[in-house]
Amino acid sequence: MAVASKTRIMLEGLVREGSFKWLLSKRSSFNEEFEEMGRSPSAERNWIPELSAVANIVVRRCSKILGVPSSELQESFNVEAVESIKHPSRYARNLLEYCCFRTLALSIQVMGHLADKRFRRLMYDMMVAWEVPAAASQPLLNVDEDISVGVEAFSRIASAVPLIANVIISENLFEVLTKSTGGRLRYSIYDKYLSGLDRAIKKMKNQSESSLLSAVRSSRGEKILEVDGTVTTQPVLEHVGMSTWPGRLVLTDHALYFEPLRVVSYDKAKRYDLEEDLKQVVKPEMTGPWGTRLFDKAISYKSISLSESALIEFPELKGHRRRDYWLGIVREILYVHRFINKYQIKGVERGEAISKAVLGILRVQAIQDISSSIPLQCETLLMFNLCDQLPGGDLILETLATMSTSRELDRSNNSRAGAGMYSVSALDMVSNLGFVFGTNSSNPNEAGLVVGEIAVGEMSSLERIVKESKNNYEKVVLAQATVDGVKVEGIDTNLAVMKELLFPVIELGKCLLSLAYWDDPVKSLVFCSVFSYIICRGWLGYAFALTLIFIAVFMVLTRFCGQGKPIDDVKVMAPPPLNTMEQLLTVQNAISQAEGLIQDSNIVLLKIRALLLCIFPQASEKFAVALLITALILAFIPSKYIVLLIFLETFTRYSPLRKASTERWMRRLREWWFSIPAAPVLLEREKEEKKRK
Repeated sequence: MAVASKTRIMLEGLVREGSFKWLLSKRSSFNEEFEEMGRSPSAERNWIPELSAVANIVVRRCSKILGVPSSELQESFNVEAVESIKHPSRYARNLLEYCCFRTLALSIQVMGHLADKRFRRLMYDMMVAWEVPAAASQPLLNVDEDISVGVEAFSRIASAVPLIANVIISENLFEVLTKSTGGRLRYSIYDKYLSGLDRAIKKMKNQSESSLLSAVRSSRGEKILEVDGTVTTQPVLEHVGMSTWPGRLVLTDHALYFEPLRVVSYDKAKRYDLEEDLKQVVKPEMTGPWGTRLFDKAISYKSISLSESALIEFPELKGHRRRDYWLGIVREILYVHRFINKYQIKGVERGEAISKAVLGILRVQAIQDISSSIPLQCETLLMFNLCDQLPGGDLILETLATMSTSRELDRSNNSRAGAGMYSVSALDMVSNLGFVFGTNSSNPNEAGLVVGEIAVGEMSSLERIVKESKNNYEKVVLAQATVDGVKVEGIDTNLAVMKELLFPVIELGKCLLSLAYWDDPVKSLVFCSVFSYIICRGWLGYAFALTLIFIAVFMVLTRFCGQGKPIDDVKVMAPPPLNTMEQLLTVQNAISQAEGLIQDSNIVLLKIRALLLCIFPQASEKFAVALLITALILAFIPSKYIVLLIFLETFTRYSPLRKASTERWMRRLREWWFSIPAAPVLLEREKEEKKRK
């Protein structure tokens, strides 16, 4: 009784002193609860001393929804949670998460919950409370600014409802939602996002219940996810050879369909499979009239079941937003089925995987609905697309598969006892929305096998691998920024940069050439003697190892000696600027040199072909004898002596003793090579009729 009286006095004092004035000044969602808790005789029974005022209000709302007093919620948490979760430093936040997860799991079972403003406000207030859960953390709020939440609170609470976010894409989604608000999420933006989700769900339901592809849906049980091409101002075109057909494009959870438009109806749909392993490749493509490549507004579908790629174009006046959207969602369905096939996922887990992909598409549709003017990278909001791009994305998918097959997150032993410690699963989510994906799916509420990706007070293996992958991705982004910063334009400028970077290698090459040509006989003699001794003793491997050790030591010393000092820039003397005509001449000269190099290479290959086919018998006989001698040397002489022989031949051919004979033999070798005719080549032109076809 003494504790209860103390709690009541404290509440009355907080209201009287205006400690909640910052919340009351703008008539926030906490108004009535604060006033009631300050006046109600039963207020002390709903007050948890370990929680902040905001957290207490949120828990009080949760208790009303669950029909369980706050004190009983706390007792249930104390019974179900392990000791590490109940540590005093984490107790308040973990208790709050427990109450939130239980409430959200119950709330989403109500049809149309996204349209309920009370549900939206409750979720947002859960994020507000998550940032200041403990009684001691209340002063951290900035009372001079409107209430907003950060990425950690959003990722933790929003990911508890898979429709709204998930562990893999939550940070990217938060970044999109807060582009205009400086990295803090306001309720108005969050409310618009949930409204967009509600509209996207209704749209998908209407499409699934329509007569589109009725024959396919009845035979295969496919669900329609997106349709395009029904509006004349936004056509969809399919390119087949030199022909172009307008039509309707339909994406299901198993395939992509294109129905060519006829006079008053649609022709039979063409099916592009996304489920079976057909080595499919879906990528952006350029199209244009008569086969030209002018417009970057299409996607291509290629598989082993098709003789040629299918091109589907999304015409629009500027940009390629529609194409990027369709590219992302088609790939998402393709990648989720690759994931299912690779890890042999079946049954409930198969439906869970497809549900994750479908919920991702709904989220992208909602974002497009509320921010049509903002450029959107769809692949960053679609988890299977993102895993294909992230460093270590394959490890994320492997972790997902492990969680599915081993039931890593299922601690309930086929019951819902203790379910409040875990978030909701994606399959639960889509089932409550009225969808069923996957032919082998069962009711997760009856099976009790699939639970969410996050648990109260714990970081799951999926969260850990996602965090590590994103840290690596940030390093890649920073590295790529440095790459983009050092790119220069112009062939002459790039050649100057390359010459400067290769300066040490060029100098080393000059030094070796000087030794090989015996410009300084003493140095060349010492070099040949030392390396001949190393080769004879079999120390060549040790010499290379010592060189690598020297480089490693040099790097370590440079690291410690240059710590904290700015990195020296590579100084390049830029060549004089060239006008447009000079640049074109430079490009033409480079192309001519490349063409000459290719011609010389072809001549070498044709002469070797002539030698092998004995077109010039005398030269072929000498070549065969040389090959036979080389084979005998390789077969009977130890390798170190062969290396020694090659080294001495290379570095002594221009010594004073051998220079005259070397020049004579090199001249004879060139004369022999020039005397070899090239094998004939017959060029055939493609027939005009075949080309036109």
